[in-house]
Amino acid sequence: MPSRIRILFGALLLPFLTISAASCGAQVPTPTTTSAPGQNYQLAWSDEFNGPSGSTPDAGKWAVQTGGNGWGNNELEYYTTRPQNVQLSGGNLVITAIKENYTGGDGVARQYTSARLQTKGLFSQQYGRFEARIKIPKGQGVWPAFWMLGNSIDSAGWPGCGEIDIMENIGKEPGTVHGTLHAPNYPPQGYTAAYSLPNGQNFGDDFHVFAVEWEPQQMRFYVDGDLYATHTRAGSPQPNSWPFDTQPFFLLLNLAVGGDWEGNPDKTTQLPQQMLVDYVRVYEKYQERLPGSN
Repeated sequence: MPSRIRILFGALLLPFLTISAASCGAQVPTPTTTSAPGQNYQLAWSDEFNGPSGSTPDAGKWAVQTGGNGWGNNELEYYTTRPQNVQLSGGNLVITAIKENYTGGDGVARQYTSARLQTKGLFSQQYGRFEARIKIPKGQGVWPAFWMLGNSIDSAGWPGCGEIDIMENIGKEPGTVHGTLHAPNYPPQGYTAAYSLPNGQNFGDDFHVFAVEWEPQQMRFYVDGDLYATHTRAGSPQPNSWPFDTQPFFLLLNLAVGGDWEGNPDKTTQLPQQMLVDYVRVYEKYQERLPGSN
């Protein structure tokens, strides 16, 4: 996400009325899978989100972050661990953004809630193919993302740690997603490319597979198997600023509301909105399991 400073902190949360995924209109499709992307890849890590409906994400794979101080982007939501914001349902991870008055245990009050998950401290990998099958929400002010941060976030900060945005969508562009790299001395929008669906289609109408294939000196971005961008160190805004060959990265999934890039909800925005994740899968090349990956 552009121009963000990562704020990683926890908060105690107050009990609240549970809103189930079904009551918020979650669609529960028949789960589908895709074959491994190539004979030289093998599955290294995955979450198929097949736990019981209403359960929390696997704590051995995901840490659910909390807080509402804008997350470096002047976002409007408070991220919670409550089931009305994050739960498993029908073979999907369901992240729900809700318009409501909410005050966290840290005293921060917001008018929207949502959820944000990360694998920091649980799983990270350098190089390979990282993909997820997601049905994103839609509407002005709604900002879903599937992305990665470098393990050095605590020591190097942002953007020193590097950021790989495998998929970002801003609600005012319902038919377009972005694949972006952020690093020191890159422009605010990052090293970015966009993919648009043909014939006026919207990403919020169906599931799509978003992926990046990360190799030394380059990254290839895909939607539904279509290669739409290749980002290289040599072609980057600052070839001497490339933190992507120095460390493993961990995964994040979140659904923001408002913010500097997306803009805030307006009278056309309909909430709640949901981000449905069918699976997240990480592959590695046989020869590329590196020391320090876990």
